[in-house]
Amino acid sequence: MKLWSLQGNSQQLDGGAMFGNAPRALWTRWSQPDERNRIPLATRALLATPLNGKTVLFETGIGAFFDPALRDRYGVVEEHHVLLDSLAEAGFSHEDIDVVVLSHLHFDHAGGLLSAWSEGRAPELLFPNATFLTSRPHWARATKPHARDRASFIPELPGLLEASGRLQFVEGDRSPLLGDAVRFRYSDGHTPGMMLAEILGPERVDGQPHGGVVFCADLVPGRPWVHVPITMGYDRNPELLIDEKDALLADALARDVHLFFTHDPDIALARVVRDDRGRYATTHEVASLQARTLGG
Repeated sequence: MKLWSLQGNSQQLDGGAMFGNAPRALWTRWSQPDERNRIPLATRALLATPLNGKTVLFETGIGAFFDPALRDRYGVVEEHHVLLDSLAEAGFSHEDIDVVVLSHLHFDHAGGLLSAWSEGRAPELLFPNATFLTSRPHWARATKPHARDRASFIPELPGLLEASGRLQFVEGDRSPLLGDAVRFRYSDGHTPGMMLAEILGPERVDGQPHGGVVFCADLVPGRPWVHVPITMGYDRNPELLIDEKDALLADALARDVHLFFTHDPDIALARVVRDDRGRYATTHEVASLQARTLGG
């Protein structure tokens, strides 16, 4: 199995919103804001193949489906669909993808499913040969969002996914499509039913897989959020998220599971360490993956 990190459209969002109740004097040590108080963010996808005999894409980034006014409002930098270019650079096209795993359906994680904005044209669903995986609890949220997070979803997307006939829900910790290659866990702190997919590592210690990669989604968007108390203003339940994050990091440390970051502007992959005070940090940071072997 080979792994690629694929850049999607980059984004700039308010630093205060991204760091929740952390004071500006603290979060500006990690990320310098621009004149509009926005910090740079990636929307990075993970490509794995062959994974249970399939070519699998974990998320699609924000894409380029917004019209110009909304693109400016949400800080999307590029007008064209960057993920499609990244796929081509890796030797693939969106038609080559067999499975798209969607941790959740917020627009900065699922917008790349849609074609780029064109005046007078409705958005079209890309990835014509892919099965789309998400969780049933999150689907319930996406189709009937709360007023607080309604703007985070793409109104047309659920209908397009259903109409494709290729939407499937993951039940429990496995999907029949991905077999024993991927194990899922769930998080409700950021949004109900968010799926965290772990590509299981090649080693076994006391019956447990070691050396895999977990797609952290918005539980740990990037390196600054590895510090357990740091949450986002977008999180629905920050205290629950902190507990979920602490459990994920402890498990990743114990089993040498690498963290894959979707929003870190500079780093795609890192290993977890913990100091004498019990504070988590990252080491062995990797900027990008280019046909990297799992465990390599």
